[in-house]
Amino acid sequence: MADKAYITPNVLQWARESARMTEEIAASKVSVSVEKLKEWEEGKDQPTIHQAQTLAKAYKRPFALFFLPEVPRDFQPLQDFRSTGSKQLTTSSIFIIREVQQKQAWISDVNKENNEDKLSFVGRFSMNDNPAIVARDILNTLGINPLHYRTVNPIKEWINAAEANGIFVSRTSFINSYLTLDSEELQGFAISDPYAPFVFVNSVDWNAPQLFTLVHELAHIWIAETGISNDVEPEIRNNQKHHPVELFCNEVAANALMPAEFFDGLDATTFSNANVLFRTARLLGVSSFALLVRSFNLNKISDSHYHKLKQEADAEFAAFLLREAEKKLKQKDKETSGGPNYYMLQLNRNGRLFTQTVIDSFKGGFIEPTMASQLLNVQVNKFSKLEAQLFA
Repeated sequence: MADKAYITPNVLQWARESARMTEEIAASKVSVSVEKLKEWEEGKDQPTIHQAQTLAKAYKRPFALFFLPEVPRDFQPLQDFRSTGSKQLTTSSIFIIREVQQKQAWISDVNKENNEDKLSFVGRFSMNDNPAIVARDILNTLGINPLHYRTVNPIKEWINAAEANGIFVSRTSFINSYLTLDSEELQGFAISDPYAPFVFVNSVDWNAPQLFTLVHELAHIWIAETGISNDVEPEIRNNQKHHPVELFCNEVAANALMPAEFFDGLDATTFSNANVLFRTARLLGVSSFALLVRSFNLNKISDSHYHKLKQEADAEFAAFLLREAEKKLKQKDKETSGGPNYYMLQLNRNGRLFTQTVIDSFKGGFIEPTMASQLLNVQVNKFSKLEAQLFA
């Protein structure tokens, strides 16, 4: 008979509930009935060691945690700035938030212990300030000119600049092959810490909305408002559904990515049809919709022209997505590996700055192999492959 794991019942139940996992799903992980799982959580029976280890992996918790005498103190939930009526956060969102919180807490402690200076831009402004001034400060601090990007990939330029200034950036659209992130549920979040500010962007969207989300989350850092976001986009109507912090950060992002002076040099042909609008938007790395709303808010186009162009832009965007999907399908057919590079995906998920910091700490003997592996989601003996992607 397999050895029993004499776990603490209410800790087992807390681990499942904090993972937002139903009893049915949790029971299926260990091939038992819901009634048997309830017996474990009520202390009427105990799982085997193997079953408890399987549940620990499913809940993304250390196995030893189940044996604590009481429910441990966990990371505090991030403030919810999402729009009214948003979906309840599910397991995927909970796991990625907890993962980034763990990374952020570790690097923040390291920087404090090393007596690193606080980053002066964190909390430099508040919602009482002008969004255009906040946007200008972000651009000046990061050294970015949205009217003259140095590359054809603006989001890469923004991420590199953010990390060069001590802001950790994580991007992914999945936890594992079974758990993916829903952009309607979670588009991004920011942890505004003066020693280790962290930004997460859900990469399920294409680059333009990702870029707007990234800059929106940077605005959270600049006004020291830690929290999670969805419905991140410019807005002209239904403002009552958005939290005031979100409206402010959207304004900052719009000003940073589409400065008012950009529109001074445009002529009427820019708004003649959706094709021209789309090409102009791509120069800025934003979506046609974002550019359209910004133009309307700056009184560059009328209400009727806005609605006409929006209908055309929606159709053009749908065609663009179809073309992109066909390109990806053709590219996948050419690939012999069967999919994206695993280590590149993990590098994006961890962020280049965070990955380099952990690997350097590991090589220097300042961090245990187990902790390094846990922080990077990669086995220690595979670190060389992960590190190779830093210079790819």
